[in-house]
Amino acid sequence: MRYLGLDLGSRTLGLSISDELGMFARAYDTLRFEDDDYEYAINKTIEICEKEKIAEIVLGNPKHMNGDEGIRSQISYNFKAEIEKKSNIKVHLIDERLTTVRVDKAMIFGNMSRQKRHQKKDEMAAVVILQDFLDQKH
Repeated sequence: MRYLGLDLGSRTLGLSISDELGMFARAYDTLRFEDDDYEYAINKTIEICEKEKIAEIVLGNPKHMNGDEGIRSQISYNFKAEIEKKSNIKVHLIDERLTTVRVDKAMIFGNMSRQKRHQKKDEMAAVVILQDFLDQKH
């Protein structure tokens, strides 16, 4: 059973994918789209799911540090609802607080250039989101 991990931004969608056993996440791609064009991002996500035979999606829920859910969180809920409405794919929302901080620290520690970090941060955040989910399952 394969999973797709998503880190949703206002112009980018970081994507990660699991192995066939659903144990390990790896970077897949970063989808770029026009500001707030979530319809495009939803349709491309569904296409990827069909191509890669994805059973379920794990989407980061960007809560505030105090646990409150703001506008970005509501956008994630809407994104989840639209994918589930347009496809047969279950979407899990998981707390993604501090994901970007963890990714930035890891990339800096790995001596990655600032430009490369900027290009890869969204898909690497999606890897962390998906791997956290997979670790909780096992």
